Amino acid sequence: MTLMEDAKKGIITPVIQAVAEAEGIAPETLCSCVAKGLVAIPRNLRRETRPVGIGKYMSTKINANIGTSRDYIDIESEVEKAVIAQNYGASAVMDLSTGGDLDAIRKRILEAVEIPVGTVPIYQAAASRKAVVEMTSDDMFNAVRKHAEQGVDFVTVHAGVNRNSLERLRQSDRIMHVVSRGGSFTLAWMLHNGEDNPFYAEFDYLMEIAKEYDMTISLGDSMRPGCLHDASDRPKFMEFITLGELVKRCRAADVQTFVEGPGHVPLDEIELSVRGMKELCDGAPLYLLGPLVTDIAPGFDHITGAIGGAVAGMYGTDFLCMVTPSEHLALPTKEDIKEGLLVTKIAAHTIDLVKEGPREKAREHDREMACARRDLDWEKQFDLAIDGDRARMIRDARKTESEACSMCGELCAVKIVKEAFAKEKD
Repeated sequence: MTLMEDAKKGIITPVIQAVAEAEGIAPETLCSCVAKGLVAIPRNLRRETRPVGIGKYMSTKINANIGTSRDYIDIESEVEKAVIAQNYGASAVMDLSTGGDLDAIRKRILEAVEIPVGTVPIYQAAASRKAVVEMTSDDMFNAVRKHAEQGVDFVTVHAGVNRNSLERLRQSDRIMHVVSRGGSFTLAWMLHNGEDNPFYAEFDYLMEIAKEYDMTISLGDSMRPGCLHDASDRPKFMEFITLGELVKRCRAADVQTFVEGPGHVPLDEIELSVRGMKELCDGAPLYLLGPLVTDIAPGFDHITGAIGGAVAGMYGTDFLCMVTPSEHLALPTKEDIKEGLLVTKIAAHTIDLVKEGPREKAREHDREMACARRDLDWEKQFDLAIDGDRARMIRDARKTESEACSMCGELCAVKIVKEAFAKEKD
């Protein structure tokens, strides 16, 4: 049985128990949320992983994208990136490799980390042919099955793009058209072959494979906007509607799912996107890249993504895909992965400070930091910091004789008031 089948019967499995304990929630509540599809715990039957809950009442989770490109193939580097991401707090990693021995790369990554691993099977289907448009529907579904057999915990499948959304795209005034790589493969295939998207047309078969391995389906957003101009147009919302229909079908089939979302979105349209997706997809866990809130910050898109992610979190985002400084520019380095992840951790914690469920625990964390600052307890501050090593390095580089920081020294406001109160007591 799948985890969702068990949950619908009220069975509190060890996986649900473990996630409930980690999140500080009653296992019965979590079991109910899994049964309704409001929480997903991606975990392939063929792989032992650290259980991770994504969705209602759960702390905000982070995914790190890694993987080779056809221009740069270094398996060891990608495996190291996966480990770095896990060590710095990623809740999941996605192997987006398109170059080299894809099976071997995926196997190494699955073995290297204990957190859930996701993939995009259409990349492998496309790699099996000379041209993307030459792949067959069998290639697509065989890739899904291969990934499932290897133990992949969740797969992104661009099943929401179909003839209706393609027609909306034709009629739109989009600047960037389609920036989703999997979405572009799918649309190019549809246009070349004159057929509907196999993942949409044969969605029941996709669910059969997922159910066999209890693999979670991540419903990809082919029409996510690639610039602010395209942020809230008809192609995007047409896909939202279709994704909502697919969510209901997954739930009826006892297959866990979450939904992917945009993209590039200005601050004042983020609420519309998030609330719209949550409403149309019946509260399914929402997985966002960013959203990036400006188009003019290459080299700093990890920051623009974190800003958008934090705002999106106020309206219901559950899972953030980290953005690195290399976004739009190059394959990320190991340092880019670390930097992007830490910035996204700040956004995730910011969300948890206001999110029902993790809010109390997150606010207690900040309260402890405030007390440590009041007490000028530097070691405690480093322990509580998002990146304590970096905080320590900055302080030590400009350390003075004062117990305060070198910004104020003996003129430290905290120290002055603390000493004044102490004298008053005397």
